Amino acid sequence: MSTVGAIVEIEGVNKIYGTNHVVKDLNLTVEEGEFLTLLGSSGCGKTTTLRMIAGFEEPTSGSIKVEGEAIGDKEPFERNVNTVFQSYALFPHKTIYDNVAYGLKMKKVPKAEIKKRVTEMLALVQLEGFEKRYPSQLSGGQKQRVAIARALINRPRVLLLDEPLGALDLKLRKQMQLELKRLQRKLNITFIYVTHDQEEALTMSDRIAIMHDGVLDQLGTPSEIYENPKTRFVATFIGETNTFDGCIRSIDGEHVSVMIENGNICGCGKGFALNEYITVSVRPEKMKYSETPIDGFTIKAIVKDYVYVGSVIKCIVSLPNGNEIKIERLSGEELPKPGSRVYIYWEEKDAVLIHNQDQLIFQAVDSIPLG
Repeated sequence: MSTVGAIVEIEGVNKIYGTNHVVKDLNLTVEEGEFLTLLGSSGCGKTTTLRMIAGFEEPTSGSIKVEGEAIGDKEPFERNVNTVFQSYALFPHKTIYDNVAYGLKMKKVPKAEIKKRVTEMLALVQLEGFEKRYPSQLSGGQKQRVAIARALINRPRVLLLDEPLGALDLKLRKQMQLELKRLQRKLNITFIYVTHDQEEALTMSDRIAIMHDGVLDQLGTPSEIYENPKTRFVATFIGETNTFDGCIRSIDGEHVSVMIENGNICGCGKGFALNEYITVSVRPEKMKYSETPIDGFTIKAIVKDYVYVGSVIKCIVSLPNGNEIKIERLSGEELPKPGSRVYIYWEEKDAVLIHNQDQLIFQAVDSIPLG
């Protein structure tokens, strides 16, 4: 990623449809040459945000700037951005050459220049020799490459991609993820990418902006998002995790002891208060088990089942309240048999402590005496 300055600035943007507040007070800066992904579940506001940048939707309030210039009064074709859609949006009656050249022809670029640039673009997306074919003669992956070439040939400063790989099968989608990242690095064009696929976002992005219910929940690098989620939603949305809701029983420096419904657990953190309700998040690969209690941990569990997923095995254990948690181990490791009783624990540094104001999820621990 080349961070030489902001290229897209979204300031206090809201989008309201009737009584539906789709995007809420969004503030986001995208750096030049960055691959930024807007990630979230369906209806979170990510595609609406993309469409407002493109000019297909107008913000209800707030401003959007590209290269320091407000673009609210500009038509989509006047903005130095291009969009790639999941549906490809190719002209079925035009050849691949004419599909890719379409934008240049509309701008009345000389024919010699059009031919040169179309040839360069098709080579860039590895479709040399496809000039005379029609979209119906191409695979899904090839159609997506044509759509990308058609968008890139206009040399936009920002390329917007709205779930462009969603219609592809898993193997081809993974291949295209690598190709898109290669293209972005080679051209050093800012990509703003929309997806609901967490793995896709982690694989491709320089930074990820996670949206939830119209709000930007967290912005950070893939490793920051995965290793240090700031909200309960982010912790559970990105990858797999085990969550424990409870109340802080004691604090000693960064050592935090938490009482939950099934016993006591520990973690490390700053800025927490005694008797505060929090959520503790621990990834399956960080979980451990023992036949005897570990200092600070009193969670008893029963090994229920195993799931083999190639290089790792997921151990499913059941807590006294019926909740299940997952422990991940490398294939070949010796594991306790189903039905075995174990104690669950982890290294304190591997637990993420999250402030949580949602009292509803703590009904099960409301009767716990506070220390």
